[in-house]
Amino acid sequence: MSVNDSTDPLVHEFSLDARNMTRAAINAYRTTLAVSGAVALILGIVLLFWPEKTLSVLAVFLGIYFLIAGIMRLVVGIFARGMRSGPRTLSIILGVVLIFAGIVALKNVSAAAATLVIFAIAFIGVGWIIEGIMTLAEAGRSASAGWSITFGILSIIAGIVVLVLPASAAVFLLVFAAIALIVLGIIGLVRAFTFGRDVLKATEGPTMAPRVA
Repeated sequence: MSVNDSTDPLVHEFSLDARNMTRAAINAYRTTLAVSGAVALILGIVLLFWPEKTLSVLAVFLGIYFLIAGIMRLVVGIFARGMRSGPRTLSIILGVVLIFAGIVALKNVSAAAATLVIFAIAFIGVGWIIEGIMTLAEAGRSASAGWSITFGILSIIAGIVVLVLPASAAVFLLVFAAIALIVLGIIGLVRAFTFGRDVLKATEGPTMAPRVA
């Protein structure tokens, strides 16, 4: 048995393949990607042009994004019955992690201490890395896997940059985070548009031919 053969069962268990999902599950997942992508894109654009950028503003924006993305992931993981247990489990875990990261960010940013704001942003970096890793785990071999892999890699890179940049580089960090949100938002919208599209078309009922008198 080859290495690929031995690892295939594990890969298939956690990968998200539209061919193994019901139409309802595909549409639910596409909605999750679309909402998360749109929120990331809007927040990224607003943050990029925000007149008075501060680390507190960044923590609030990313906290809002993680909360919304986490809730969407959690809902899909719990209620999307047409998905295998592996992807549903990953979606629930990721949803809990993102919601927790969002709450930590929003809760600590209300404090005046700068160290708490930095802690909140560091937690956001960890959340981004985890989101990237789990997105890579979901990628599988579907037609839209390339976009999922791209999203996962960029999410991991964004998380690492947020973690390693010192607070003294706040201006660069703010601009980088805004651009990262915009890019990840666009990719998220593309994933929403492409995921399962071929499967949905293939399962559409045949059009009725007009009767000949």
